[in-house]
Amino acid sequence: MTTPATRADALHLTGERTVPGIAEETYWFRRHEAAYLALLPYCDGATVLEAGCGEGYGAGLIATTAERVLALDYDVDTTEHVARRYPEVGVARANLAFLPVRTSTVDVVANFQVIEHLWDQGGFLAECHRVLKPGGKLLVTTPNRITFSPDSDTPLNPFHTRELAPSELDSLLTGAGFEVELLHGLHHGGPLEELDARYGGSIIDAQLDVVMGHLPGQATWPPKLLADVAAIKAEDFTIHGADLDASLDLVAVAVRP
Repeated sequence: MTTPATRADALHLTGERTVPGIAEETYWFRRHEAAYLALLPYCDGATVLEAGCGEGYGAGLIATTAERVLALDYDVDTTEHVARRYPEVGVARANLAFLPVRTSTVDVVANFQVIEHLWDQGGFLAECHRVLKPGGKLLVTTPNRITFSPDSDTPLNPFHTRELAPSELDSLLTGAGFEVELLHGLHHGGPLEELDARYGGSIIDAQLDVVMGHLPGQATWPPKLLADVAAIKAEDFTIHGADLDASLDLVAVAVRP
């Protein structure tokens, strides 16, 4: 999908945006990549709008099977980076409150790990509904509030405005006029469960213990932990509909009637 990045050619680490090709970012990159791979069949031969493309690796992956991909982001540096690194993807700077696409012209809207950042989630979904053709699909992934910010209605992540539990995401989608075709959760598969056990119950907490209190990319990692994280693959995650409340991320497919 991409060639390995160096710190010089990768998009700047912010502490939130996931960047491929950097060992310390591998867990989060593979976790996001697993969802892209699971939902990629919905993009086959389609005109796809990715609303909030970030570094662009997902749009690049979608472009391997879609007929056309237009990737949107609000940040100028991001859109310029995506245009350089993924020439197969069309790129535009846009505010997701007003999608710069005509009504009923898109087959698929992809929105991966973005909706939790938006102040007006309902308004954004109304825009997705507008630009999709009848029968078009909205693909959404987002952190599961129950496991991402447990015991708090306020997101622990300062970049997030509102995180969603499974029932809340379902209600938000149906309230915007969508029919929810699939609502699954992303979990650790066997190899990651082994890492959880090796690191005191949570490979996530082991990483957070290293990076908390440091600027992005500045923490010194224990060599063994870094090697274990760098070896994580997308297939080490699993996505299914069982035990949804315990999932790490929510994965939804919604249809515009």
